[in-house]
Amino acid sequence: MNKPLLALCAFLSLIPASLSAQEQRVTLGWGRLLTNDILGDGRDRWRSGSYSLSRVRGTEWSGALPATAGQILEFRAVGETIAPADLLVADPNDRRFVGALTFGLHTHFDWHGIETSLGANIVITGPQTGASDLQSNIHDLLGLGEPQVYDTQIDDAFYPTAQAEMGRRIALSNAELRPFVEAQAGVETFVRVGADLSFGGFTREALMLRDGPSGQRYRAVAGSRTSGLSLVMGGDIARVFDSHYFEDGDAAQPNDTRSRLRAGVHWQGDRSEVFYGVTWLGKEFTTQPESQMIGSVNLRLNF
Repeated sequence: MNKPLLALCAFLSLIPASLSAQEQRVTLGWGRLLTNDILGDGRDRWRSGSYSLSRVRGTEWSGALPATAGQILEFRAVGETIAPADLLVADPNDRRFVGALTFGLHTHFDWHGIETSLGANIVITGPQTGASDLQSNIHDLLGLGEPQVYDTQIDDAFYPTAQAEMGRRIALSNAELRPFVEAQAGVETFVRVGADLSFGGFTREALMLRDGPSGQRYRAVAGSRTSGLSLVMGGDIARVFDSHYFEDGDAAQPNDTRSRLRAGVHWQGDRSEVFYGVTWLGKEFTTQPESQMIGSVNLRLNF
């Protein structure tokens, strides 16, 4: 079993039993989202791939957030690979390879009608994550050339990272609009504003979480579970102040602003559901020649 998978499993299994017993918490739901540029523009580069996994615990879910922080807890684990456009030949003008693992604890609550999320994460980077080893093994399995970019990847490090998001749901005639503001300080420091628009029952009375790499929202606790198709779309722009995913002195440096546009389709059946979304990512660093498209998928199939 590879290092990232071991770390994800270990994190999710180490839920404090005393906390669970004291507050009579139960698992309200799981959220997961797989994102990869192969599912978007079909090219293995830059924001190459990620997997977000969340376990949500609380005393109950009534279809709306509680008014008090700490009643709903989300245990989050994210594995992400960021890569230059060419893995086989190092390009001094491209960004460095990044392997990152994130483990965090977040709480979700309603603050005077505003959906609020506060979280504390630890982001682990470098060869210690095992991301480069895993990708190298995949290349060997497929008979591809040996990547030459791992020797210059971002170094081993641990970055405490704080995260907050505030949004407000606005009901429209047959849709729901949710403007939001997000702030993060740590491995990357930025302030982001944006909005999400949804048609159908996908987000109705559900606890929705935001995927960091793509910005897509994924459902962790189901609400009305209305059968049929739902459409979601959104966009945001961030002011970036710092990023430890880049090295001082490199030609590639983070842009001051970062933009995203996204859309997705969700199908809900009696027992199963499928989500697929695409996200356009604007140029993230100074020497990036073009934008990219990544895809996200979530399958819940019960037979």
